[in-house]
Amino acid sequence: MHYTKINREICIACGLCQIIAPTLYEYDENGIAYTVRDGNQGVIPVEKEEMDLFKKAYTSCPTGAILRSTQPFSEKE
Repeated sequence: MHYTKINREICIACGLCQIIAPTLYEYDENGIAYTVRDGNQGVIPVEKEEMDLFKKAYTSCPTGAILRSTQPFSEKE
């Protein structure tokens, strides 16, 4: 399993992640991305059918703001 969340401090609101994987990522009122399903906590795994889109978004992010893990993220991360 893979988990994802956005490092919102380095997100530049370019729009790529939401364009590539709209079921995974959305933007707040300031244009900063977050994960849709868990409010950017990184505790709900990426669905199998979304893995290709997740990988494309992850590798396309110009700042590396999309984080991934094989374990749920802790509150401190």
